[in-house]
Amino acid sequence: MMLDRVGDEKARATSIVEFPQHSEFPEHSHPLGEEVLVLAGVFSENSDQHYPAGWYMRNPHQSKHRVSSEVGCQIFVKLMQMTEDELQPTRINTHDPKNWRLEDGRELCPLFQSPFEHTYLEKLEAHQSCKLSLQQGLEILVLTGALSSGKQVYPAGSWLRLPQDSDLQLKATETGANIYVKSGHLQHAMQVWSQKENAVLKQ
Repeated sequence: MMLDRVGDEKARATSIVEFPQHSEFPEHSHPLGEEVLVLAGVFSENSDQHYPAGWYMRNPHQSKHRVSSEVGCQIFVKLMQMTEDELQPTRINTHDPKNWRLEDGRELCPLFQSPFEHTYLEKLEAHQSCKLSLQQGLEILVLTGALSSGKQVYPAGSWLRLPQDSDLQLKATETGANIYVKSGHLQHAMQVWSQKENAVLKQ
C-alpha cells in the first residue's frame, strides 16, 4: 500500500508492504537508507537475523542486506528519507518495557532523533490528548486503538500527514491508542528537493 512517493523507480517512498510466506529477495542496497517497523509476522535479514512484530530498524545510507520472511510479515517502510551522515544501524524492540519511558506524563518509546528528525512511539490512555509539535509538520501511523478529531475517527492502520503549523487536535478514543510519530523530516525534505530543483534549473 503506497502512502507517499516522490520519484520514479528509485523514490523517496512511504508504504506498507506485505510479504507472503517463504518470501525471499536478493541482496540490495539502500541509498539514503531504509526505515522499517514490523507490524505483523517475522521479518528476516541475511537469513539469520529475525525480527518479529514490534521491532524497529534503520539501515543507513548505502547499507546492503538480503530480506526474507518464512512465516510472512507486514512492515511499515520508509525509503530514501535519511541523510548521508547517518551511518549506524538501529535495532529496537518496542515490546521491551526497558525501551519505554515517562516524559511529562507521556509514555514514549524513543526511536531516533537528529537535527532533521524526531521519531518515537507513544501510548495514549483512553481520551488522552496528543501533545504534538506541529511547527514543522509530522506523520502519524495508528498502530493499535484509535485517534479522533471531532467526529472523525482514525482507527488502527490509519496514516496521517499533517502540514506545517497544522491546528488539528487529536486524542485517543475510549480504546486508547499506540501511535508511531515522526516530525521534523518534512521540512528537511522540502529543503532537499528545493536544492535539487534549483540545481536542475541552473543546468
